[in-house]
Formats: sequence, structure tokens, C-alpha cells
Amino acid sequence: MANLIKKGTKIIGIGRNYVDSNPTPMPKEPVLFLKPASSYLANGGTIKIPASMEHLWYEAELAVVIGKKACDYSESEALDYVAGYALGLDMTAKEFQATIKATGLPWL
Repeated sequence: MANLIKKGTKIIGIGRNYVDSNPTPMPKEPVLFLKPASSYLANGGTIKIPASMEHLWYEAELAVVIGKKACDYSESEALDYVAGYALGLDMTAKEFQATIKATGLPWL
């Protein structure tokens, strides 16, 4: 059955969607970001973390799998496009992120 599931083309994340100890103010609108499809990991796969990584941030996420293209649909139709749910593990190399953010450049 697992081979019947087609691998997705992109991952869209929503950032800063909860209150924590982060000193930056909460945004009024959702912050969207992309992760490459290469960041998918098959069930039972191994996460490879470089030995030089000292500040790895991780969060468990609820992933919503969208099963078909959607555009201009009503709120009542939204769940018609959901194919399922999965566990997501969002991992961020904080030392790289901080350096890149300080330059004002985009980051993933």
C-alpha cells in the first residue's frame, strides 16, 4: 500500500504560529515558508545530522497532506482536498539560520 502513495512536490510550512519565549512579536498573518521535496524521509529512514551541528532545533508537527490541486474554494470545501495527515519533524540548524538571517538574506 505504501507504494501507492505519490511523493509530494513541495512542503509548505507555517511559522510563528504559537506563543513561546521568542522575544519577537507574533505576526498578524501566517508566515509561510517552503522546504524542498528532498527533505522528505521515507518511513523508517534515518536523519543524517552533520557532526559539526551544535544547535539543532526540532519540533514535532502535524502535517496535512493535500491530495489534489485547489484554487478559489470555499471554507466548507476545504477538507475535500485533504488526503490525510502525517507526523512532521521540523529541524533547523540554528547556527546557520542566525548567520544568514543577520545578513538579511533569505533562508531555508
